[in-house]
Amino acid sequence: MDILPAIDLIDGQCVRLVQGQYDKQITYKDDPAAQARDFAEAGSTWLHIVDLDGAKAGRPVNTNSIKAIIDADVPLKIEVGGGIRDEAAITELLEIGVERVIIGTRAINDFPWFSQMAEKYPKRLVLGLDARGSKLAVEGWLTDGELNIVDFAKNADNLPMAAIIYTDISKDGMLAGPNLERTKQLVEAVSTPVVAAGGVTSIDDVKNLINTGVAGAVIGRTLYEGNLDLKDAIQAAQ
Repeated sequence: MDILPAIDLIDGQCVRLVQGQYDKQITYKDDPAAQARDFAEAGSTWLHIVDLDGAKAGRPVNTNSIKAIIDADVPLKIEVGGGIRDEAAITELLEIGVERVIIGTRAINDFPWFSQMAEKYPKRLVLGLDARGSKLAVEGWLTDGELNIVDFAKNADNLPMAAIIYTDISKDGMLAGPNLERTKQLVEAVSTPVVAAGGVTSIDDVKNLINTGVAGAVIGRTLYEGNLDLKDAIQAAQ
């Protein structure tokens, strides 16, 4: 299982939102490239970036900060999500060196378009499924929908995606452990690799996620607050 440390960007700074609420922001560092280098030095091979300004605006906003990480030659494969709603945004990120692009809102609201993009960019797109309970949320988690997460994932499973990232919004930033039951349900429903996000806090959480069969785990706030050492998490995941 891969461990993907997270950098969430607002105004070019590393932040976390509690349960995705923009009025509950915790700011950690103002140099994302330095933070990325710290993650690489701890042994990480991946970096998960969310452009929170972009998720809210519906278009990439923090591209310069993402490019600064790549230009710093930090030895990490980078995946980016947040506000990617058209092909121009996909190609811009791929061209600056992003390994894979996460698409959530547009994929859910316009599945034929996402299917076309997945076929055009095989194994470079990740389907971002963020849910409260069993229902998918869109627009930077500001809008709840009626679609069932497992049903939607099964419908998309035949596409040549790199992965599906599942985030339990109620767990995100709460340091309360991941939603193991729904994560396992999703893993068992699809053949596409599943990455779990939201709530990972301890080594036990990492070990429990391994038992669900996920391909990766995104870890954020607990790393910044010193509750979990990234080296220990990577070692447990291996």
